Amino acid sequence: MADTLAADIKLIVFQLKDKEYAIPVNHVQGIEKVEHITRVPRTEKFIKGVINLRGVITPIIDLRSRFGIEEENFTDSTRVIIVSVNDLEVGFIVDLANDVIDIPVASIEPPPEVVGVKEVEYINGVAKIGKRLLILIDLEMILDTESFSSSRNEG
Repeated sequence: MADTLAADIKLIVFQLKDKEYAIPVNHVQGIEKVEHITRVPRTEKFIKGVINLRGVITPIIDLRSRFGIEEENFTDSTRVIIVSVNDLEVGFIVDLANDVIDIPVASIEPPPEVVGVKEVEYINGVAKIGKRLLILIDLEMILDTESFSSSRNEG
């Protein structure tokens, strides 16, 4: 009976450096090219600023910076994935938005217990699809508003 409830999950796959990450498509509002980002003073380093997206002011988070991966200059393939979680809409800067895929829920394993990897706290699970290894990210942890507000007050 359990297999009929949620056999597959639809994911947006994107790339940061040489790894592939994925987020559930139901949280994705759109994928945009990088436009002018207005810097906001006294915010975390990984918060690049805000953009005006069709009349909505949207905060932009650089996932490389959030995960502790060295930053790179934006290229033609750099994208902003607009996500919505708990009534909060933000954009994630990623190196490349690869594709949309359906994967069996059964192929998702718990996150590996790796010590010393900063991004591990943002991982929901790992899916092996053929030779690909997709890292499923935990949107709520990335958007943990407590960490935003406490760090804002320190700066």
